[in-house]
Amino acid sequence: MSNVDYDSLIPNNVGLASDRRLQRALEKWHPGFIDWWKTMGPDGFQDLEVYLRTAIGVDPEGWARFGYVKMPEYRWGILLAPQEKNRRIAFGRHKGEPVWQEVPGEYRAMLRRLVVIQGDTEPASVEQQRYLGHTAPSLYDMRNVFQVNVEEGRHLWAMVYLLHKYFGRDGREEAEDLLMRRSGNQDKPRILGAFNEETPDWLSFFMFTTFTDRDGKMQLEALAQSGFDPLARTTRFMLTEEGHHMFVGRTGVERVVRRTCEIMRKNNIADPTDTGAVRKLGVIDLPTMQKKINFHYSVTLDLFGAEISTNASNAYNASLKGRFRETTIDDDHLLHDSTYPVLKHVNGKLVNVDEPAINAVNSRLCDDFIADCEQVLATWNKAIADHGYDYRLSLPSRAFHRAVGEFSDIYATPDGNVVGQAEWERRREEWLPDNDDLEFLLSLMEQVTEPGKFSHWIAPPRAGINGKPGDFEYVRIAA
Repeated sequence: MSNVDYDSLIPNNVGLASDRRLQRALEKWHPGFIDWWKTMGPDGFQDLEVYLRTAIGVDPEGWARFGYVKMPEYRWGILLAPQEKNRRIAFGRHKGEPVWQEVPGEYRAMLRRLVVIQGDTEPASVEQQRYLGHTAPSLYDMRNVFQVNVEEGRHLWAMVYLLHKYFGRDGREEAEDLLMRRSGNQDKPRILGAFNEETPDWLSFFMFTTFTDRDGKMQLEALAQSGFDPLARTTRFMLTEEGHHMFVGRTGVERVVRRTCEIMRKNNIADPTDTGAVRKLGVIDLPTMQKKINFHYSVTLDLFGAEISTNASNAYNASLKGRFRETTIDDDHLLHDSTYPVLKHVNGKLVNVDEPAINAVNSRLCDDFIADCEQVLATWNKAIADHGYDYRLSLPSRAFHRAVGEFSDIYATPDGNVVGQAEWERRREEWLPDNDDLEFLLSLMEQVTEPGKFSHWIAPPRAGINGKPGDFEYVRIAA
């Protein structure tokens, strides 16, 4: 079913009206969601009209419309990508079998856990970003964070639908818990560590949407291969919306880089590493951007889990979660007899070790993520080079600053050299933001609400949203 029912309380293309029991259950969950949104969503902006896109279909073209809406009135819905006729499972022990429309009993707990973990990330990021509107560098940027927020809210609905429809009482309880946990709360934190970090400034937001949302892309791509067809269809459509979130991050950092280089060139700053001189000009120096890359990238790597993982192996073997773009990989998609090179810590050095490929599914997904990130950094470095500066932003070693997996018990530099704890702690502030860096970033954060105007530290975008002019009023803020 591809037509979306927008006449009901919960817009959907899953025929919700024909399943009264499920409809009543979701309508009962709905007030709790709205209460969570008003409490933990964008602070202070619930009554403003925002120029947002809303999904109105699942076709590749014309799937969204743009218009002003107050965020609590946004039409969140349940949308699945079109069903592929005669689709068969592409990997694991069930390879070649028809995809499942119901949850296989033997995989019920494993599959529910996958859905819950994905679902928990969606409200977490909204909570992390709830105060950013107060320091938005422009109405364009304010609108973008709100767009990201409402779509994360819709992605929460996508997972809650699966929990309610396919997992009975356990699923309903898990859906309630998704509204109970809070990002950074000591008693009820979000499940994954990166989603308990603060997002206090806009450079942090751009880094988060660059790296952490890119992890989301990888995880959604892997789930889109699932033998459980409703999950695959749900995540396929989520990927359509996820692209904008990564666009906001990639272009956001690029605009910061571009503005810094423009101001340095205008003021004859020859050395881009002269942090003091650059900061006096009211822009963010490149070394601080590198520190922020080091932090957000390394925290995001932890989201992939252990490099050698029984859980990931079991999910792949059970045909529940595949690899990035599984069907394009030239192998047998069973992985019983193949190996994969995994970076490991051996005798004080980081070396590649061939491991059974079935156990290295996480490591391979992480490699695909790193390759994707390298392309992003190439665009940022081009902006630096275009202004004539010999400085390159880079990704740190995957062993740097890790709390999960193979490298959680060692101390590695961004270059990948293993050092002692004392040296690492002594040099920590060379590699990661310190209090002075964070205070400087916060000192730049100021709200700009005049249409077409931007904070001094960030360049305007190259184009507006949906073809709108530069002075378009993306958020209607009363004078």
